[in-house]
Amino acid sequence: MEGKKFYPTKRYLEFQKNAIANLESFWEKEAEKIPWFKRWEKVLVWDEPFAKWFVGGMLNASYGCIDAHLHSWRKNKVAIYWEDEQGNTKSFSYVQLHREVNKLASVLKKIGVEKGDIVVLYLPMIPELVFSMLATVRIGAIHTVVFSGFSSQALADRINDTRAKVLITADFGIRRGKFVPLKDIVDNALKLTPSIKKVVLIKRTEKEVKIEEGRDLLYHELLKNAENYVEPEPVESTHPLYILYTSGTTGKPKGIVHSTGGYLVYNYATYKWVFDISDESIYWCTADVGWVTGHSAIVYAPLLHGATIVIYEGAPDFPYLDKWWEIIEKYGVTIFYTSPTALRMFIRYGEEWIKKHDLSSLKILGTVGEPINPEVWEWYYKNIGNERCPIVDTWWQTETGGMMISPSPGLELVPLKPGSATLPLPGIDAEVVDDTGNPVPPGTKGYLVIKKPWPGMLMGIYEDPDRYKETYWSKFKGMYYTADYAMKDEEGYFWLLGRADEILKVAGHRIGTAEIEGAVVATPFAAEAAVVGMADPIKGEAIVIFVILKQGYNPDDSLKKKIIDSIRTQIGPFATPQEIYFVEKLPKTRSGKIMRRILKAIVQDKPIGDVTTLEDEASVEEIKTAYEEFKKMIR
Repeated sequence: MEGKKFYPTKRYLEFQKNAIANLESFWEKEAEKIPWFKRWEKVLVWDEPFAKWFVGGMLNASYGCIDAHLHSWRKNKVAIYWEDEQGNTKSFSYVQLHREVNKLASVLKKIGVEKGDIVVLYLPMIPELVFSMLATVRIGAIHTVVFSGFSSQALADRINDTRAKVLITADFGIRRGKFVPLKDIVDNALKLTPSIKKVVLIKRTEKEVKIEEGRDLLYHELLKNAENYVEPEPVESTHPLYILYTSGTTGKPKGIVHSTGGYLVYNYATYKWVFDISDESIYWCTADVGWVTGHSAIVYAPLLHGATIVIYEGAPDFPYLDKWWEIIEKYGVTIFYTSPTALRMFIRYGEEWIKKHDLSSLKILGTVGEPINPEVWEWYYKNIGNERCPIVDTWWQTETGGMMISPSPGLELVPLKPGSATLPLPGIDAEVVDDTGNPVPPGTKGYLVIKKPWPGMLMGIYEDPDRYKETYWSKFKGMYYTADYAMKDEEGYFWLLGRADEILKVAGHRIGTAEIEGAVVATPFAAEAAVVGMADPIKGEAIVIFVILKQGYNPDDSLKKKIIDSIRTQIGPFATPQEIYFVEKLPKTRSGKIMRRILKAIVQDKPIGDVTTLEDEASVEEIKTAYEEFKKMIR
């Protein structure tokens, strides 16, 4: 594809122009595609920076995701395929999912959960997590899912912020063949959280766990007296659907609040546009439900469409390196949505694991979570999609609720360009601006902003409107600040360049870590890279790079020189690193994100802090050892 020009189609330009110019009528037509109990009176009330969508409308997310399908042939269609690392499986049709959700909704009502109450979900990737989300919203309550890799302190912080009274958890999660003691973590958290009155405990194993009388209630016992049907509670379009906490660079995690109506309308529309999702779709998003990708891309959007979803509990390369490809072949997955980090890991292992499996069922491939460099894009296109599946590189955030910039095969509007998220979806008015808020010329790095409200946008930060205004709306007047760097090329395509707060300042030059990492993995031997800065008395910051090599390559100075040459060529001599470490692992969260703060703490000789979300804590020790050896060399 080198040298080929890609331009937005005339149809896209006309469609987008009409959507932006007639924003309310555009979104009103999309809203008519999902079930409502009562039609809205006003499409949008915009009290900058607060948006209320489909005001006066009444609906229920659980009804839209389940009940609406029971009046058609979909009632006996598989809604969920579930599998764990050891090959244990479960499946639920839509009518079975309906029964499980209603029973749990009945249980929640009986233990005192009411409309507007907040229920904390601290669960592994098991079907009961989906049941819990849909049961909570069925009775008009609000869920806040806490990723099951978080520590007891992190869990306690989120409970205390919401003052929730009920928590649902499991005795254990299972990861890399090990039992993760979730109930023990919960017990430690609840020593710090006076608001929790009831804990619903899902027993997955025969292992004993502590049960506190009067507080801890066994899920399977509660179900014995549960009703098979609970009337879905009609809620206002602006009623909160969920609160999801996201970390900032400073301060406590932010409780992002999403509405019911706007969020559901936006995700229903965007998943049709981006994934061309349909009745025949077998949809697998590899994210954890503890993150926004899991909320939108595993639960709400595909179930609204009546699709079949795949849920996998386990690590991508355990118990063997082709587990993911085995799952795609086994269930006939048609849409596969994952992260560039995971793909880079598989590149390192080689293609022989992929060739063992028939992946011909795949129709669309997607990526999410970070920018994808062209080399990984091409590998994905060739080896997983067999050069026939379009790749949708999607950009979005916890705050946006759904995908914002992405190709849209469901609309057949945008030619693909390797490494680019392409163009804003219909109705999204995105721009790249400078420090003064003015658009930058093509090829110039700037800040990504959104200039008009959209239905999936956050309602605010939980009980903190001032922080919401300060964080997202104070940098540029009248524009939502994403805190991401981007640029537009001459053809109008967007290129995401990483977080604006993940930057280094080297001798006056501001350099995004994603740019440097992209130059490293552009070499034929580098599988993954992570870049951080260390204090330098002359430059301010010096660049340090950690590199994982592909199989078959051994670390030596010649590879370091090639990495430096690639950086100097793609970015400039000012980005030359002070040191490069070759390592076997990088510290990652269990959702696959590299924890650069740990790398930075190591190179700056500062405390690492909490590592409870790490995929493999041994990687921290390995990096520390590498750094200690480096320090000895320079003494």
